[in-house]
Amino acid sequence: MNRKALVTFVVMFGLAVAGRASAQDDEQYAAVAFLVLRDYNGKPVKNASVIMHPVSKKGKQKNSGLQLKTNTDGKTSFDGIPYGPLRVQVLAQGFQTFGEDYDVNKPDIEITIKLGGKTLVLCRRDIT
Repeated sequence: MNRKALVTFVVMFGLAVAGRASAQDDEQYAAVAFLVLRDYNGKPVKNASVIMHPVSKKGKQKNSGLQLKTNTDGKTSFDGIPYGPLRVQVLAQGFQTFGEDYDVNKPDIEITIKLGGKTLVLCRRDIT
């Protein structure tokens, strides 16, 4: 390889790497805050699991994900969620599982989730 070809290769490689880094820097991230409340009285749900999964453009849930836990005020948050579709699931003992997709499209997002209680059916048997 002659010197001119080597210099051209190094310059092209440098531009390609710089262009790729620039494309990654253009990706936007959001701070997402969650408030999890009881549906029937509006009180906070502490220690609820808030699970976030990115979703592909085809609507498929990606394998990666992140789990957060709510504090005693029913709040949790995470800074660094990439813009785009986000699937959110919330699980808490004694409540129905919640699931919904959101579009992360601005720097700060607040999401309030109201959990409904499970229906408990008791049967009474008379023993004789």
